[in-house]
Amino acid sequence: MAFLSIRLVATAAVKSANANLTNNVRKCAIPLTSSALDRQIGSVARFSSVVYRPQKHYELQQRQQHTQAALLNEAMNVSDQHINMATPSRDLTIQEISRSLQLYSKDRNPIEKDPKTLRVGNLSKPTVLIFAWLNAKQKHLAKYAKLYTEQGYDVVVTQLTPWQLLWPVKGSQLVAADIVKFLKNNEFKNGLIFHGFSVGGYLWGECLVHIARDLQNYQVVLDRVKGQIWDSAADITEIPEGVPRALFPRNPTLQNALRQYMIYHMKAFHEPATSHYIRSSQMFHTNLLRCPALFLCSKTDPVGTELANGRVRDNWEINGVKCTFKCWDRSPHVGHFQKHPEEYVELVFNHVRQLELTGQKQQQQQPLRAKL
Repeated sequence: MAFLSIRLVATAAVKSANANLTNNVRKCAIPLTSSALDRQIGSVARFSSVVYRPQKHYELQQRQQHTQAALLNEAMNVSDQHINMATPSRDLTIQEISRSLQLYSKDRNPIEKDPKTLRVGNLSKPTVLIFAWLNAKQKHLAKYAKLYTEQGYDVVVTQLTPWQLLWPVKGSQLVAADIVKFLKNNEFKNGLIFHGFSVGGYLWGECLVHIARDLQNYQVVLDRVKGQIWDSAADITEIPEGVPRALFPRNPTLQNALRQYMIYHMKAFHEPATSHYIRSSQMFHTNLLRCPALFLCSKTDPVGTELANGRVRDNWEINGVKCTFKCWDRSPHVGHFQKHPEEYVELVFNHVRQLELTGQKQQQQQPLRAKL
């Protein structure tokens, strides 16, 4: 769901920040007024805690920034690892399509793939593309993949590293280009579904930016998607809150240090980073997809908030998208399945049953089983 920039500064820099925002919004193909942008992305007043520092404190500021950056680099060194090809598990085989795409399947035969086009010869079943949350572990992703593989689907997983998230031009946009290439060059004759988590909404927004540059060529990609599910979709207003929680879930001290760096990063790197987040946010809120959508969120989730998800739903419904919205009273970020397993499975597959998928009648006869 998208990043945002904008009004991240203290009182002394308000005019400059507003000028930068105005210039970047004017560059966007889909214009938004200031009030409309505020309605879409919510308040970012919390960012004003980063204040202007006088020049005489420059050296201290630099030391703090280097310390915070070192923490981030340490986390990224762990998160930048990718899944090795053909990594077997008890029930699934995980094979690499590219560095940013992995196939989860019950089929243990090596996949036939073209590294240049990312065309895969084994995708004969209905397919689910999972946009994973930040720093997601393979064992956790496998639990969601099994929900679908047990019903006769193949699952493709894509995810971002923290580095790719922070530097879109050399990071997330290259991942998005791979995803679009994969979607364009595979036919998915039995149907394609999206299941996105948290920052996965932002990644799909980057894909939409890529598609919009040549919509005539990529319209076939949009036509192939039969349904979409968004679990804890996170607005990038919450990046200073979400990234530290993802990388240091049990360490409040490191969370606070990284949170301060993230605030600084969004201020200091407006052109190479934040301006791209604005564009992705607009594309996600507009969304070129018109297939049915299911939103799953929680009133107690500080990252994928009920307000942000509700705002997206409202925009999509205005554009004619049929939306189903489920908000639990209490469950953690990307933890709805663990907290409410039976209801989660029922919601997901009730949504899937309504989609136009080839061979769906046979799949509906199978019991909906999940290893809870």
